Amino acid sequence: MRGYVLRRTLLAVLQCLVVLAAVFAVGSLLPGDTADVLRGELGTPEQVTALRTQLGLDEPAWARFGHWLGNLLTGDLGNSLTTGVPVGDDIGRRTGVTLLLGVPALVLVMVAAPLLGTVSGLREGSRLDRTLNTAAVVLHAVPEFVLGLLLVASVSLAAGLLPATAVGMDTAALLAQPAVLVLPVTVLTARHLCDLARQIRAGVAAERHGPVAEHLRLLGMRERTVVLRHVLPGALGPAAQQFARCVEGLLGGAVLVEAVFGFRGLGGGFVEAVQNRDMPQVQTYALLFAGTAIVVNLAADLVAHRLAPRLEVTA
Repeated sequence: MRGYVLRRTLLAVLQCLVVLAAVFAVGSLLPGDTADVLRGELGTPEQVTALRTQLGLDEPAWARFGHWLGNLLTGDLGNSLTTGVPVGDDIGRRTGVTLLLGVPALVLVMVAAPLLGTVSGLREGSRLDRTLNTAAVVLHAVPEFVLGLLLVASVSLAAGLLPATAVGMDTAALLAQPAVLVLPVTVLTARHLCDLARQIRAGVAAERHGPVAEHLRLLGMRERTVVLRHVLPGALGPAAQQFARCVEGLLGGAVLVEAVFGFRGLGGGFVEAVQNRDMPQVQTYALLFAGTAIVVNLAADLVAHRLAPRLEVTA
């Protein structure tokens, strides 16, 4: 087990390095740079060249990547090329906004998906099971930005029940007006709740009719004990890995949801950084997103092994 964890950790570090190198290479291939963005159409070629030299953009891409990576090893994320503000400060302000969306969404998924999936799986083929499956398929088919626009149009604009946007609101303002979070959290939760609930439902149904469960029933074990000790652990093992993919999806979905509802979170910050060709910010966002995804997937693998040891790859 220790060897497995060590190998996965080393692989995670390598994956982060590959992601960072790939992101920097792609960013360097984009037309224009931060100097072009800052000077715009009114800047003269001489002004753009001088600003490019001032920002260090005249150095080769590999040298700039090496400088950034070396500073990262000392804990220095650098300063934004567009604002001069330390990258860590800007991301710190935006992280609070994204957490206000992501944490409630994760909690809802973690609580509701196992409940709905287990109930549906134990009542396979019933009216409740068919209703839940139909609702899950319909919600999963609707893109997040479409669902967001539909909710804004119906719940906010037509009915006037909830705020439609969070433009200009920081973390403190959002905490003071939690009603602003209801619609975006709903949009973030819907698709991932459906995915995880369907995964758990399929696992519960398969384990419930599997040979091990049937053998335990023949031995006289009560149905409740069979479900709690065998069916649920067997179904929740693979679901832990699906939950890790839900976390990745929430990071990607935050970009769309923050754009629709006007939140200034990590998703919007990443988009702005790419538009400004602000590579220190882009690299830090890439490190944050990739690191979160890798850590969550590693944790999910360990949980899956704990719940169902046969799922682990042989060490």
